[in-house]
Amino acid sequence: MKCRYFLAAALVIAPLAAHAVTPGEMLSDPALEARARAITGELRCLVCQNQSIDDSDASLAKDLRVLVREKLKEGMSDAEVKEYVHARYGDFVLLRPPLKMGTILLWTAPLIALLAGAAAVWTAARRNRRAALAPAALTAQERERLKALGVDPKE
Repeated sequence: MKCRYFLAAALVIAPLAAHAVTPGEMLSDPALEARARAITGELRCLVCQNQSIDDSDASLAKDLRVLVREKLKEGMSDAEVKEYVHARYGDFVLLRPPLKMGTILLWTAPLIALLAGAAAVWTAARRNRRAALAPAALTAQERERLKALGVDPKE
């Protein structure tokens, strides 16, 4: 019964803890805040590396969230703010980096891993199938029994 209450509490609290933005960082204009959230949701935390800066509690992520909000207050467009951050921190700061020669490995790595896994499974299946079809070697007892029956045991 306690497990149910714990699970229910976790389901209620989890969405509230999804963003690391503190009330002090939030903008008073809801439209500007929505734009800031959209932008920070697309920028990678340089410390955590697998979270957006909107979700990260790292101090660098907080600084970047504040920077984004300052640039929006200055009147920059969403694209200009992203370009500003991208120019300072490079392709790595983008959760979806552009497709170019420097990032081609980032985009193709999942496909390469999938193909390598499929090749490994296919090779193992072929090896197992060959082993199942190959006749097993006779034991000494089986050879003796065949000789007793008058059959020449060939291996």
